[in-house]
Amino acid sequence: MPINAQENSLFEIDRELDFLLDEIQEEAEEGSEEVRAELVQKFHEFCEAYTEKVDRIGHFLSLMETRALYCRDQAARLTERARLTENKVERTKSMVLYYLRSRDLRKIEGREFTLCARKNSQDSVFISDEPKVPLVLREIEAKIPGRFWQALLSILPEDDATELKACVRQMKPSNEAIKNAAAMQESVPGAEIRRGFHLRVA
Repeated sequence: MPINAQENSLFEIDRELDFLLDEIQEEAEEGSEEVRAELVQKFHEFCEAYTEKVDRIGHFLSLMETRALYCRDQAARLTERARLTENKVERTKSMVLYYLRSRDLRKIEGREFTLCARKNSQDSVFISDEPKVPLVLREIEAKIPGRFWQALLSILPEDDATELKACVRQMKPSNEAIKNAAAMQESVPGAEIRRGFHLRVA
């Protein structure tokens, strides 16, 4: 039964729209070619209203955008807090190890915890002056334009080209390069340039 803007609270309508979009998203993620007609019809019922229901959709979009921004900010804040916390853990461990080694102790015991100094199972690398480390002993992450990459592979011996390809972690289309190619009237298989639409909430 269609939800009625007059008979339902803002919370109920927002919740209904939230559930509806979740259902549509789930079908899209499952690889369905088309969203079920009843879900599309239900969403159209929200869009066909010209008064309160339109306002509900606008409110919902504004709320979701604010929530998304808040979540991104929180994610960045928590990531930074995790980094600072990990640094504190490492500094504290280093100080305890220094205390133990400077006194030739293997462990110190508390009522609940025991702090032990144990040798690692394998050697670790400690960088004392990073700029002095030779280039051949570095790993390089680079963002390389596809044209340059293609030219580079074409002049390398096959074995070197194969080794270089194996270093690739991610390769994805470049929107800027595709737009530039289209502007030069070049054919771009697998992609097209067209002017889309966006929804503005005013």
